[in-house]
Amino acid sequence: MNTLDLNADIIDVRDIIDRFEELEREIPENDSEVKNWDDLSEFMELQKILKELKGYGGDEQWLGDWYPLTLICDSYFVEYTEDLIADCYDIPKSLDWPYRHMAIDYKSAADELKGDFTFITIGENDYWFR
Repeated sequence: MNTLDLNADIIDVRDIIDRFEELEREIPENDSEVKNWDDLSEFMELQKILKELKGYGGDEQWLGDWYPLTLICDSYFVEYTEDLIADCYDIPKSLDWPYRHMAIDYKSAADELKGDFTFITIGENDYWFR
């Protein structure tokens, strides 16, 4: 059985789909057993998440619809932005005078980047995706 951390900094939607399909195969056939099924709340939560993400486009196709691939926790979004900038640009570790005072405001950059994203609330956390 796969485990899925819905409080992680980054969630791969393929992991949500895999876990949902795994639980779907385990649904008891008897209605009275479904009510007492230990994984019912997890199954319902994953179903809700997938329903909300359905049709938002992205890189993952599942059951005829497109889904975003990555969900980034709001509390991690500044670090995500730092990594994204580092991956896209060659920024020196330190700057020589007269540029020593210059620094990237990653929080402002993250706030600006959020304009290209949509969010979903999972549990107590907001997750950003595009």
